[in-house]
Amino acid sequence: MSLRIDLQIISDWIPDGARVLDLGCDNGTLLKHLQKRGITGYGLEIDNSKFAACIAAGVNVIQADLDQGLPQFADQSFDFVILSQTLQAINHPDFLLDEIVRVGKQAIIGFPNFGHWQCRWQLAFGGRMPVSKTLPNAWFDTPNIHLCTIQDFEKICISKHIDIQQRSIVNHAHKDTLGTKLLPNLFGQTALYQLNKSS
Repeated sequence: MSLRIDLQIISDWIPDGARVLDLGCDNGTLLKHLQKRGITGYGLEIDNSKFAACIAAGVNVIQADLDQGLPQFADQSFDFVILSQTLQAINHPDFLLDEIVRVGKQAIIGFPNFGHWQCRWQLAFGGRMPVSKTLPNAWFDTPNIHLCTIQDFEKICISKHIDIQQRSIVNHAHKDTLGTKLLPNLFGQTALYQLNKSS
């Protein structure tokens, strides 16, 4: 299994030997990669075919609906809880964010930035819902129901007293540029955050 560049960034943030929970783990690519470094944990996945792919890959996986929260896990039971490219597809992302920082000592969350200039351009001048490399689906068949911008996400973190430990704002090639550093909400296509709950 090859590792997407954004997943490599997430992997680099997790120390060897950590215990992780990967929410919406897809086919288990990230967890399989982390296992090679002595990192243990579970994935949660609702899709039957992806769940089966995790089992075939030897990844510990639980079939679960993230919209139900994480009631099966105790407070602070994982070193890291990961939610990559799934936040925007959740019915109640604010509730899931509360659950993530309850269950994990640290959280890593990645999402497509709806504030990127191409999204703004398509809406303002095309009058149509944006389609891009990070948001490839048309409005009628997209799984994304709660799109947000970098500013939106940072605002909800402040309101929930969640501290941002580090962030990586990157372009479509998952590279940081001068534009993503100076004006991340305008030029960043993908946002990755490491978070924890304020004590």
